Amino acid sequence: MSIVAAFMVPHPPMIVPAVGRGSEAQVSDTIKAYEQVASEITELRPDTIVITSPHSIMYADYFHISPGSSASGSFLRFGAAEVKFKETYDTSLIAEICRLADEQGLSAGTMGERDKSLDHGTMVPLWFIRNRYKEGKIVRIGLSGLPLEDHYKLGMIIRDAADNTGTRTVIVGSGDLSHKLQEYGPYGFASEGPVYDERIMDVCGRAAFDELFDFDESFCDKAAECGHRSFVIMAGTLDGKSVRATKLSHEDVTGVGYGICTFYPEGDDPNRCFLDKHLRKVQDELAAKQLESDDYVRLARRTIESYILRNEKISIPDDIPEEMLSQKAGAFVSIHKHGSLRGCIGTILPTTSCVAQEIINNAISASTRDPRFSPIRADELKWLDINVDVLGEPEDIDSEDELDVKRYGVIVTSGHRRGLLLPDLDGVDTVSQQVEIAMQKGGIRKTDRYTLQRFEVIRHY
Repeated sequence: MSIVAAFMVPHPPMIVPAVGRGSEAQVSDTIKAYEQVASEITELRPDTIVITSPHSIMYADYFHISPGSSASGSFLRFGAAEVKFKETYDTSLIAEICRLADEQGLSAGTMGERDKSLDHGTMVPLWFIRNRYKEGKIVRIGLSGLPLEDHYKLGMIIRDAADNTGTRTVIVGSGDLSHKLQEYGPYGFASEGPVYDERIMDVCGRAAFDELFDFDESFCDKAAECGHRSFVIMAGTLDGKSVRATKLSHEDVTGVGYGICTFYPEGDDPNRCFLDKHLRKVQDELAAKQLESDDYVRLARRTIESYILRNEKISIPDDIPEEMLSQKAGAFVSIHKHGSLRGCIGTILPTTSCVAQEIINNAISASTRDPRFSPIRADELKWLDINVDVLGEPEDIDSEDELDVKRYGVIVTSGHRRGLLLPDLDGVDTVSQQVEIAMQKGGIRKTDRYTLQRFEVIRHY
């Protein structure tokens, strides 16, 4: 195997002495562990170091791999312009990663670069490594808003590309842990912060990479972590291998979590093909859920499958309940894939003769016309989790005090602009959050004059 080792490391610029100017002493355990990582990489003498960084270019639906033959950077923005880097990219390995990604339908490549300079998520690891090991090229890869499954798959592609090119490769998963560990920290405290740090250090300390998929997106957001997707890519490079893991350090004295672990592959282990196992589990769960779906969701799914597979808009079926024919109401169709939103379109008030037709129209729009996403492909259908919200009549309210984030959705209107948010959504815990998101969706500023309405929904799964 060409992946000879992988390392989970943080990237606070203050641990570079020219930046920290003495403050780095408070995280001496992290520095000591980092120096050990650099020493181990020097002993390995890799041809190439692949660094995944949350601070490289990031797109919602695309993994950016830095193009060109080289890149430079410095800690100028951190007050240490004298600390500079000039790195050579491994263009052969990059080309093979891009080829495999295209072949396997993963959205990744070298397009869309906005800033050619190295980011601090890349330079902090390199500062420690280059103090000891001057050789070897690098590959710099950004994260994305795609599901964790796609990040893990990218890791597997990196592994295969290294094998195909015969490149002795070290993987550096750059990322801090929670940013909300202490009240005195720069981001304050959230109860999810320490829980995230404890869980991620336990999971990585055991190399239990299958458990990385169990971190809910809402939980990660509340913990304000930045490295989880980076660690998932790293884990994917070791898929199907027995791994010797060592936890070197974990510190939280600055209010931000810094964790360092090392991972060495030790031979094939078919029980550790974690993506395959995870996807089988997800598929079984979705199949069971579909069997229990009610008529509203079945109609939405039937509509989507017909339109995606055959480009046919179905007619209202004969076998649906009478209530779906007699009721008029607005309806939203929401589509998720691997826990991430894949499309959501709806109507606030009825626009058709019955709610069944409302669902058919909005299911097509949610799957093919949501401007935030590309149209759903046929190969995605088996991974879709669909629900339908049937809206009650909106009612005017005088203030946010009349809202309940779990019970009521909200409509914010300012002139011709209008934003809506459904009730009881993951990650939306307060009325102020709910109203703020609705305003953002409608392009409404807090300084604008606006009115509020609330509505209830019946949610169908």
